Amino acid sequence: MEEAVIIGAGPCGLSAALELRRIGIDPLIIEKENMVHSIYLYPTHLQFFSTPELLEIGGYPFTTPHEKPYRHEALHYYRTVASRNELRITAYHEVTEIHGNDESGYKLNVRSRTGNQREVTARRVIVATGYFDRPNELGIEGEELSKVSHYFREAHPYAGTKVTVIGGSNSAVDAAMELLRAGAEVTVVYRGQTYSPVIKPWVKPIFESMVNKGRIQMWFDAKVTRITEDSIFVAKEGTEHELASDFVLALTGFRPDRSLLRSIGARFRDDDEIPLYNPETMETTCPGIYIAGVAASGRDANEVFIETGRLHGRWIAQHIESTR
Repeated sequence: MEEAVIIGAGPCGLSAALELRRIGIDPLIIEKENMVHSIYLYPTHLQFFSTPELLEIGGYPFTTPHEKPYRHEALHYYRTVASRNELRITAYHEVTEIHGNDESGYKLNVRSRTGNQREVTARRVIVATGYFDRPNELGIEGEELSKVSHYFREAHPYAGTKVTVIGGSNSAVDAAMELLRAGAEVTVVYRGQTYSPVIKPWVKPIFESMVNKGRIQMWFDAKVTRITEDSIFVAKEGTEHELASDFVLALTGFRPDRSLLRSIGARFRDDDEIPLYNPETMETTCPGIYIAGVAASGRDANEVFIETGRLHGRWIAQHIESTR
């Protein structure tokens, strides 16, 4: 039986593993994709909003010549930390269910990428699953078309095309700017009445300038109501407008997956689906079942970032050490 199993090899899961190592527990980490998969799915040339020290885990310095690190630097950093500490990571295996109780240990059903099933038992389980594989869907006609994506990697494939970006957060603004540089014709549709206050302060003036110059078409207080093969329909002030559109990037955010916590019977708040847990220990209503990272957030996964989620492992380790 494993002393502890961590589900998810993102920054918060890796941080929890390092904290457990400090109290003499060598946890097994089970990850359904590759290590730090959410960061891997970020746009290729993304620059973090955070400074490097706020992304550090385990006390290992994140060195970079930039004031704010880039995606590829973060991937290298987390790979290096995991490798040097020889963390036990089982990648491309998905935990599909948790059952059992804290007295006899918990049983985890694990499925490999090829479909093979096995069972892993553990005294304690830390759910550190991310959110990047569960986009907030629009729920409109045409969303299933191949021209629609909830992810943006890089602009090159969209050169010379008409691209609609849905959203007004940093991801939408960054995508719009990169698409413009690649030669795409960019339209941004945002339900807010003005620019989002969370836009990076060094990006916002440049983006506003492109809008003011007409190089980016900006639709405030509007929403896309329907998507067809060659156009979109936008509702604004009671009127529906049809706009030509070759591709649609629905950058509307993501939400955490609650299925594992529900499978073991963890309780949730009714209003926003936040799991009930002790904020000092991160333990849920199921003894020995903990959460870390965005698993502790509600419908808005942006409530918990790496900067804060990386601390969850420390609190978990302190609680486990105090009860041993």
